[in-house]
Amino acid sequence: MTDSDETFESKIHDIEGIIARLSSDEVSLDESLKLYAQGSKKLKEAQQLLEKANLMFEEIKRENASIDGKDT
Repeated sequence: MTDSDETFESKIHDIEGIIARLSSDEVSLDESLKLYAQGSKKLKEAQQLLEKANLMFEEIKRENASIDGKDT
């Protein structure tokens, strides 16, 4: 599965794992920087998925409102 195929929940799970590893005293500075970069990327991807889902939700809501004869 590529990064773009991951679900929102999978990305959040990965982010939680990265946070746990960053909280460890055993992580080097170099490793911390790599983890931070990975976490930032996953967080941005999760945010994009959330925004896409919100747009889909709003579109469905508009469609349902027009079927019911209501404006949103």
